[in-house]
Amino acid sequence: MSVVHEDVPQSRSGSQAPAATVVSEDRPGGLQIPYGRPPRNRREAVRKLFWMVIWLVYLSQPASSLVRGEHGTAGTVWGWTGLAIFVVSYMSLVFRHTSRALERPRVWWILVGLCALSTALTCTLGQAWVVLYVYVAVACGATLPLPLAAYAILTVALMAEGFGMLADGEPKHGFNPGTMLAILLGGFAMTGVRQLVLTTVELRRARATVAQLAANEERLRLARDLHDLLGHSLSLITLKSELAGRMLPGAPDKAAQQVTDIEQVSRQALADVREAVTGYRRPRLLSELAGAEVALTAAGITPVVPAKPDLELPADLTEERESALAWTLREAVTNVVRHSGARRCTIDVKRRQALDGPWLELSVEDDGTGGSATPGNGLTGLTERLEAVGGTLEAASRRRNGFRLLANVPLTTPSAETAPVGSGA
Repeated sequence: MSVVHEDVPQSRSGSQAPAATVVSEDRPGGLQIPYGRPPRNRREAVRKLFWMVIWLVYLSQPASSLVRGEHGTAGTVWGWTGLAIFVVSYMSLVFRHTSRALERPRVWWILVGLCALSTALTCTLGQAWVVLYVYVAVACGATLPLPLAAYAILTVALMAEGFGMLADGEPKHGFNPGTMLAILLGGFAMTGVRQLVLTTVELRRARATVAQLAANEERLRLARDLHDLLGHSLSLITLKSELAGRMLPGAPDKAAQQVTDIEQVSRQALADVREAVTGYRRPRLLSELAGAEVALTAAGITPVVPAKPDLELPADLTEERESALAWTLREAVTNVVRHSGARRCTIDVKRRQALDGPWLELSVEDDGTGGSATPGNGLTGLTERLEAVGGTLEAASRRRNGFRLLANVPLTTPSAETAPVGSGA
């Protein structure tokens, strides 16, 4: 058995098949493969194979009957041979198909072979081998298109009940609802997980598309702004330059005046461009939160950030103060990624009411090996940046619980240089 996740590769017949793996988000270097991507290297492939092999534990019952020698020498040889062929076929089908889609005929041939082998082993070696049909149902759920997989799983369940009652060559076993329930649960659970992962993949693609569209829209907006800022100024500079050139031989005083006008226009255009570029370069807190989540995830650190729909920045937060918090968040996350060795990083943004008015508080806390709270270039620069907008910065190193950075900015101009109440490290 396996849990499906994949990038949705396309087979030649147009079917979509997701990949199978189990995901653990414990810590960097742990057993973890990101959702929605096939294994990118040998290490991730080994992890995926490991989680698939774990589910083979349910084959212990038929294997134990072979170990106890309940079927004689010929039966034992047949049992081990058939079991080995079944496991290799099942693993190769699910592992390979869920990483790179196989051709539809090849998938069908392997599934039919698994059904035939399960039937032969069940009829000759006993009802303990009915468990093989569970793996057949899981393979159907992992490799067949969703509508077709449902019919295939029902068929496999009926086959298991029918041939299970004929185990050992005679109908001495009655209907076993537990067997059918296990097969149906295994097969349909796989189809459900598969559908969930397909939805996750589509959401990831949609998010990437939205990000690309947002970037394109920002480029267009910058192009429009620059055109509006520079179009008139450059046209005026061109006209005055031509006019000064014509006046220069006969009226040098008037030409000099035109040159002076050109200088003034160019200086104003340069100031406008600098102002526009400064606005584009100013970091935004929500953008930095999204970037922090991506950076922490890429570093193998579990991010805990406020949900975007639930996070609304106060209307009275000025751009300068928001920019100071955004720079603080960027610097803090960079330090966590580079130096902390943390498993988890919690970022929170809260509005706090102090005696001198409302404040906006940003906290970044990790569970790494701790850091130095001694002011260095980074902390000093952040402190100066926050103090310039009336804010404060507090850093606390915790030997066993990591490092915490706390930044506060006032939402209204404070009457005194006091920090918000209850915002200690």
